Amino acid sequence: MNPLSLVLLYVLFRLKQLVCDYLLQTDWMALNKGLPGRDGYRALLAHAAVHALGTLIVTVIFAPGLWWLGPIDFIVHSAIDRIKGDITRRMGWTPKDTAFWWAIGFDQEAHNFTHLAYIVAIYCYIAGI
Repeated sequence: MNPLSLVLLYVLFRLKQLVCDYLLQTDWMALNKGLPGRDGYRALLAHAAVHALGTLIVTVIFAPGLWWLGPIDFIVHSAIDRIKGDITRRMGWTPKDTAFWWAIGFDQEAHNFTHLAYIVAIYCYIAGI
């Protein structure tokens, strides 16, 4: 894998995050994924499924043998978003609170580090490491 391919892979994962977390996330997903109970989990799992599909697409382009990163992303993305949702709900943070936006920032960085792990896995797979 050459440096240009690595940069392209990084850009594709950044675009995947933008598209799946902002452009394809419905109001229903965004407003309900942090709620307790069945309704919260339905929204969360629908949102995580969109991310899993995005990760599957990016991964299969570079390393089809790592298709299973899609389902892994479903689990990891769900966990990150659920933790953020639980914390913000328990603390009573709303968009009016600075801490709410800090939580969003930490959530996004957790997803960024997840993507970095996928990039490393894809690189190692292609390099035979």
